[in-house]
Amino acid sequence: MDFVSIRVITGDITRLVTFYERATRVRATWSTEDFAELRVGSATLAIGSTRTVPMFAPGAAHPADNRSVILEFRVADVGGVYRDLLDSGLVQDVVQQPTTMPWGNRSLLLRDPDGHLVNFFTPLTKTALARLAP
Repeated sequence: MDFVSIRVITGDITRLVTFYERATRVRATWSTEDFAELRVGSATLAIGSTRTVPMFAPGAAHPADNRSVILEFRVADVGGVYRDLLDSGLVQDVVQQPTTMPWGNRSLLLRDPDGHLVNFFTPLTKTALARLAP
């Protein structure tokens, strides 16, 4: 089995894709006006509009309704991502400014335009680096 992607359903696909393109520095691949993917390293972030939900099961997904999942991105420079996103005006809610965590990561926690938690982190210690080694 392969874990392939995370899909986020949104009421404003252009706004959410723009945020993630800026945050990841990766251009989205659009399959239709209602579905885009960002391939970041070994993972894919899929973003679908609410118009795609009835194709699976009407009412099964609700946009901007998550309070339990954190999307995580390993980055080279947490401070640079923080400054860039603040300058872009795309971030309205910084949950935690760049902070060194007890497990050895420097982390930035914020909410994307739909309110989903996003963690950008850089491993700093040998233990943190080893934990993420292939």
